[in-house]
Amino acid sequence: MSDNTNAKKSKVKPSQSTKGSSVKKWAKEGFTLLLIMLIVSTAMDWWRNQSIPQNTLAPTVYTAINGEQYDPVSLSYEKPVLLYFWATWCGICKFVSPTINWMNDDYTVISVAMTSGENDRLNAYMNYHDYQFPVINDPSGQLGHQWGIAATPTVMVLRDGKIVSSTTGISTPPGIWARMALAK
Repeated sequence: MSDNTNAKKSKVKPSQSTKGSSVKKWAKEGFTLLLIMLIVSTAMDWWRNQSIPQNTLAPTVYTAINGEQYDPVSLSYEKPVLLYFWATWCGICKFVSPTINWMNDDYTVISVAMTSGENDRLNAYMNYHDYQFPVINDPSGQLGHQWGIAATPTVMVLRDGKIVSSTTGISTPPGIWARMALAK
């Protein structure tokens, strides 16, 4: 019986200071993880964006799937243009596209759907998701290649004929909004 009594006595409730140090430890580890993710994300953006043109771009007119024509470079001399390279098969694009759709209400947005099929298929996809942003179809990926796109999604901000900001992969609504706001 003395063994059982000793076992009960050894169970001591953690003190408030022990709980506080545990929270500090988790906060420190969380901050460290966040910092590592930021560094890795920045390095990946830098690596993927090496092929993106850095000089002034030539104006080029593209026809969207709705028949309207867009020249993102010329439009960028009036105000910033958000240029979004994506694909219907891209898993991460499913998280970024709603933000792009939301940004379309207040900013000039032009998107390029890379290797996503014919216009009818792309129209059905846009209707199903209720996306309102203009889409230029790039069924062979040639347009993406011309722009130096290495990964989808890629979000670019054009201003005065130049790419002033570019990111690949998952992007948050505040992050994309901040890129557009800084380009004004």
